[in-house]
Amino acid sequence: MTSAVSFINVSRHYGEIRAVDGLDLEIREGEFFALLGPSGSGKTTSLRLIAGFERPTTGHIEIFGERAEGIPPYRRNVNTVFQDYALFPHLSVIDNVAYGLKMKGVSKNERRATAEEMLELVKLPGYGDRSPAKLSGGQRQRVALARALVNKPKVLLLDEPLGALDLKLREQMQEELKDLQKRLGITFVFVTHDQGEALSMADRIAVFDSGRIRQVGTPEDIYRKPRSRFVADFVGSSNVLPPEFTERVAGERCWSSLRPEAVRLVKSGGHEATLVSSSYLGSQYRCVFDVGGREINALIPAGAKLPAEGDEVRISWNKSDLHLMEDEA
Repeated sequence: MTSAVSFINVSRHYGEIRAVDGLDLEIREGEFFALLGPSGSGKTTSLRLIAGFERPTTGHIEIFGERAEGIPPYRRNVNTVFQDYALFPHLSVIDNVAYGLKMKGVSKNERRATAEEMLELVKLPGYGDRSPAKLSGGQRQRVALARALVNKPKVLLLDEPLGALDLKLREQMQEELKDLQKRLGITFVFVTHDQGEALSMADRIAVFDSGRIRQVGTPEDIYRKPRSRFVADFVGSSNVLPPEFTERVAGERCWSSLRPEAVRLVKSGGHEATLVSSSYLGSQYRCVFDVGGREINALIPAGAKLPAEGDEVRISWNKSDLHLMEDEA
């Protein structure tokens, strides 16, 4: 499969700060790829390196096999959607969308027709003459998408574009972005610190920490098979269990990860436990059990008969749900 973007031993330093530190990464043509990590982990710097807003201190980047060094942002076949949308307040919606075409010298009639096609694509037909100030946050986000797509980039870069939206609209836009990417078939590179966004939208995810990539994989691999304590703890909720506990319950001395939804109450077998606390979440209870001095978090279906706090119970999980991790970090 063709590589859309390649990082080859890329670093970006600001004095003593290593924002990106020895990155090797292949992003495939036509995939929805998420760069996931906490603030300061290097994901946004990596996006800016692809866009050409930053230059590598060492190493190099290739975009569809072409070395990107020395190619200015406006000549790269990529475009960026920013978190604040960066729309021109003095221009109408149609002129915002058509701006890139205007810079290329496209005729007024042609660029207006193309911009209207883009507004149709992002479900804003008939909005062209409005001012950006009169649009909702979700509508402004769609305009920013249309403007980024109008020049038909081969790679679309999205820098936390859903961060300013409320929860319900954010979830709606997640589905719309996924659908849009499938229809267009172009490469989307999406920066987010939201694990749920990355898991629900991406074909593959790179998990960043301290300027480095800790793991690359499908959402299922990242969630079910974390390689390190950092990935297990950062992506979703997990019981990160130390080697001595893992050896006691699984016979192997290494760090392990156990997702709360894998834990269940049983009448016999399993492990002796004490219910420390429980919280009602609607469809389930969030419970904390003490197992030989180690707290285990669990998500128990709301229909289950929950014991009282302080009661002794038995809990269990499938052997395959206890994931043994390769890396201690």
